[in-house]
Amino acid sequence: MLRSIVVGLDGSHESVAAADWAAREALRRGLPLRMVHAEEGLPGTGEPVSLPELSAPQYWARRILRGTESRLRQRYPQVPVTAEQIHRSPVPALLAEAEAAELLVLGSQGFGGFSGLLAGSVAMAVVAHAAAPVVLVRAGFDAVAEHVPEGAGAASASTPYRPVVAALDLSHACDSVLSFAFEAARHRAAPLHVVHAWRLPNTRGGTDGQGHVPTQRDAEWVLGSVLEPWRDKYSGLTVHAAADQGRPVHVVLHAARGAGLLVLGRQVRHGGVGAHVGRVAHIAIRQVSCPVAVAAHG
Repeated sequence: MLRSIVVGLDGSHESVAAADWAAREALRRGLPLRMVHAEEGLPGTGEPVSLPELSAPQYWARRILRGTESRLRQRYPQVPVTAEQIHRSPVPALLAEAEAAELLVLGSQGFGGFSGLLAGSVAMAVVAHAAAPVVLVRAGFDAVAEHVPEGAGAASASTPYRPVVAALDLSHACDSVLSFAFEAARHRAAPLHVVHAWRLPNTRGGTDGQGHVPTQRDAEWVLGSVLEPWRDKYSGLTVHAAADQGRPVHVVLHAARGAGLLVLGRQVRHGGVGAHVGRVAHIAIRQVSCPVAVAAHG
């Protein structure tokens, strides 16, 4: 059975953009799209509303799902679309959805719409713990924004896709990040730019544990070694690799300029409900204009 691309809706402009991006990604990958709206305490579909104060939230929840489902079916008739209202708190509901999803898509920095479902801390908590990669999409990032401008600088949806950028932290296993990035580039026939930020050790003389001073050539060799089997597997892709000396945040933000998708890794978290995704990912999610995909290292 095919895994679905799942998008969480909350009525915000960000979640609307996320739904459209998810539908386009489902079309590119040949996968079904599942839309969910999660909120605890609302009556189920067809259930009577016993409290007047629940009437408006129930109405808006149904309207969000039905309206978005209708619009996406018209725009992307080739994509199988389903929608479900989930009567559960957003974070555990979305994490449960991610268990069986190919990827989970949310609005980035959404205001949460009428009920604040995916605002701020909720979305970040999901990113920090989801089993599947999570893609965060900003409001206004439409189909045209995914493509490079025409020669005169005019926006177009018929030009090639913008590059996919993957930022690697080579102190962790990067297979999941690279797998997502290479597949994303393949489905777009887009170039893949892989960046790694390196810095001299914070020791006297900048030496490592063996007394060696790392060099640019060392960083490039390590990055090249990591990428070699992936280049062989995806031999048809154009892959650019850069090992840049500097702070990781600065390297990543610079590399993401002009990208159509940024792919980052995060540490695996086995407990707690915190929303810690790492400093680089946290800043990139807030500042990068293109969609940001976050995958657990491994």
